[in-house]
Amino acid sequence: MPAYTVPVPRYWRRIGTYYRLEASRCRNCGRVYYPPRMRCVCGCKDMEKIRLLGGKFQLIDFTVLHSVSEDFEKQKPIFVGIVEESSTNVRIITQIVDVADVSDLEKSREVEPVFRVVKRDGNVGIICYGTKFRPKIVG
Repeated sequence: MPAYTVPVPRYWRRIGTYYRLEASRCRNCGRVYYPPRMRCVCGCKDMEKIRLLGGKFQLIDFTVLHSVSEDFEKQKPIFVGIVEESSTNVRIITQIVDVADVSDLEKSREVEPVFRVVKRDGNVGIICYGTKFRPKIVG
């Protein structure tokens, strides 16, 4: 039996965040948090769950990782970006996928969420899925 690096209960608690881009919004001041928080910086604990699928996603900035750990060798180079959702102005640090060359990326480019494998825990362990982003195809 493999040793799990992420306890199963923690993994299941995060599914909403990973799968549905769930965030939390303070009912007092309206500030939005991704990943979700239980308490706002204003001190309020009255947080509502929202989904970040109402607006457009825009690439704010990105970097390219050429030197990665052996777990990510098959994905090399890895593009990591900061994406902003327009209706809430929430920024997400995420992997940018389906990029053939760095010239395909540019700041302010519209991107879209896609559902992909994030991590495999060995050959018989949990396969963790989540949301990544890719450049939006125009046309």
